Amino acid sequence: MKNFDFHNPTHIVFGQDRLGELDNLIPKEAKVLILYGGGSIKKFGTLEKVKQNLKNRKTIEFGGIEPNPKYETLIKAVEIAKKENIDFLLAVGGGSVMDGTKFINLAINYNGNSTDLFKPGYSQTKVSKSLPIGTVVTLPATGSEMNSGGVITYNHGKHVVSNKLLYPKFSILDPKLTYTLPAIQVANGIVDTFIHVVEQYVTYPVDARFQDRTAEGILQTLIEIGRQTIDNPEDYDARANLVWCATMALNGLIGAGVPQDWTTHMIGHELTALFGIDHGKTLAILQPAIWQVRKEQKREKLLQYAKRVWNITEGDDDSKIDLAINKTRDFFEDLGIKTHLSDYNIKTNEIDNIVNALKKHGLTAMSETRDLTLEISRKILQKAF
Repeated sequence: MKNFDFHNPTHIVFGQDRLGELDNLIPKEAKVLILYGGGSIKKFGTLEKVKQNLKNRKTIEFGGIEPNPKYETLIKAVEIAKKENIDFLLAVGGGSVMDGTKFINLAINYNGNSTDLFKPGYSQTKVSKSLPIGTVVTLPATGSEMNSGGVITYNHGKHVVSNKLLYPKFSILDPKLTYTLPAIQVANGIVDTFIHVVEQYVTYPVDARFQDRTAEGILQTLIEIGRQTIDNPEDYDARANLVWCATMALNGLIGAGVPQDWTTHMIGHELTALFGIDHGKTLAILQPAIWQVRKEQKREKLLQYAKRVWNITEGDDDSKIDLAINKTRDFFEDLGIKTHLSDYNIKTNEIDNIVNALKKHGLTAMSETRDLTLEISRKILQKAF
């Protein structure tokens, strides 16, 4: 196991009907900016319940934060927050709203041009104060409710921002608030969670037994409840397990002391930016292809994954790995997500554009060993068809 620091200050408020605790979680004198996405939180009454539980506090709303939140939208909220002297940010929604809120927080507290925050290291080192953030989670997927990072869309690219000051002070996770989600959004969230886990798990062994067993438990749970929670969205126990898996997949716990490989997410971001494919769908397209191309580099952990997650014990090592990859693809397909670029009307002549985008964004030496070149990315994209 590698050396690591682990620190996570977020207070999780988990369970049914917990919105009433907002009154105790946010200071009475706070001036709150409530941030959200589309109209669903209004349509299903979540926004009204949030406002009721903020009682006599001064609140201002900012809606319209889109999936893959755009800088141009978020900067409008920054202007409002500064003008109104906001002192608490409350994100109500899924990962895009939470990520967007984190960037808004950075930009409020940065004195230069806020686009500087997309430069490598700037968001981590150039901001030294922040407003408190709270979240009310309505879509389980990204784990943003219990981590300090986010992904923002700007200038035809997706940019990671992070800072230890951006951990939410609290996050309310009520599985019932997710019941009204469309099935495809639930499926995308399951895939996103699954890939978060394997990118911290299917790398190379470092004898991190707790992290491995915990990762395997999350994966097995997702396999058990994935289709169940789509078919029966008001099955509280199934949905509660999904919500908690999504949070635990990316709060630092299973990634502590282990190598990590974020290739799937990095290439996936380019597919979303170029073609508008849902984030979860890009991951389902890419992960099987990456494992096919990187089979030798990941052999030991792929064999462990095959045995412990899929209970594959028969056959030679190559057949075990191939079967595990196929079972993973079948799992994604069973959730209703297609797993080939050709399923999304992407043509092979687009590979050059994707590779050029990777080069433009400096993604020329990816993977847990930093040896995944642009040519290897090209092979992965070819396999993804």
